[in-house]
Amino acid sequence: MRVSILLKILASCLAAFGLVSLFGDFAFTSETIPWKEADEGLLVAEVESVFENDPYEITVVKVDPERYSFQLLCATEHGKESLTAREWALKHQMLAAVNAGMFQENGLTSVGFMKNFSHVNNPRLSNANTLLAFNPVGENLPEIQIIDRECQDFNDLRPKYQSFVQSIRMISCSLQNVWSRQDSRWSTLAVGMDTQGNILFLFSRTLHSVHDFIEILLSLPLSLKSAMYLEGGPQASLYLSTSKMTLERCGAWGGLENNSLQIPLPVPNVIGISKKPRARN
Repeated sequence: MRVSILLKILASCLAAFGLVSLFGDFAFTSETIPWKEADEGLLVAEVESVFENDPYEITVVKVDPERYSFQLLCATEHGKESLTAREWALKHQMLAAVNAGMFQENGLTSVGFMKNFSHVNNPRLSNANTLLAFNPVGENLPEIQIIDRECQDFNDLRPKYQSFVQSIRMISCSLQNVWSRQDSRWSTLAVGMDTQGNILFLFSRTLHSVHDFIEILLSLPLSLKSAMYLEGGPQASLYLSTSKMTLERCGAWGGLENNSLQIPLPVPNVIGISKKPRARN
C-alpha cells in the first residue's frame, strides 16, 4: 500500500478521536520528495499528502538555473496575442512555461511591474513586496532570484537585471506565512526558490486558501527560502515537455476541483525555460 494512503488512513483515525490538533493543521507528509528527472537539472514531483484531513496533490518542477535560462514573454511584445502555456512553449521552443502572474482587465497588462529588457509591459511598481528578477547584467550575480523588498534593496538591484515580474509575497524573510486566513479557496500557481538556489514552480489544482497552501509548502521538505504568488483559479497553468515526459496542468473551473473539464486558458504573459547550450572545452 502506498505511503500516502497509509498516512491518509492514519490521519482519518486520529481525526475520529480528536487527535489531529496535536500535530497542528498540517499532518503526515512523506519525509522525501518523489523526484523524477525530466532532464538534466530539471526535476518533477507529484506530492500527495493530507492537509486538515483533505487529500491534496501538488506538482513541483525544480529548475537548476546553472543549466537553464529563463525567459519572459509578453503578448504586448509579441503581436498582442494571448496563448496557452503550451502554445507559448511550442511557439518559442521552450521546454516549459507558466503564466507570469495576474493581469488587468485589458487582458494584456500585468497587475504589477513587468519588464523584459527594453520592453515594458507595466512600468508601475505596485505595493507587492516580491519580484522575480532574471537575465542579470553582470556575471557575478545570481542567474535568477526572488527579491523581497522587505529585506533587500530593490533600488540597488533594479539596474542589475533585465527581466522582472512583480507579484504578492507568500513567505517572509524569516520564513513566516504572510497571508491571513480566509474562506475563499482556489487552484494556485506559485514560484519559489530553495536554499540551493533552484527555482521551484508550484502548482495545486486542489482548492485551498492561499494561507493553507503556504502552510503546506512550508511543511514539505523543499528547503524553501522564498515564494511568490503567480495566479489562481482556471488561469493557473503549467506546461512542460521533454524527451522523458510531458505534463500540462490547469486550474479548476468554478471552484470544482473534481470537474473533469480541464481546458487551459490563454494568458498574456509567461515565464519560460530553455536549456542552456553546453560549454565547449
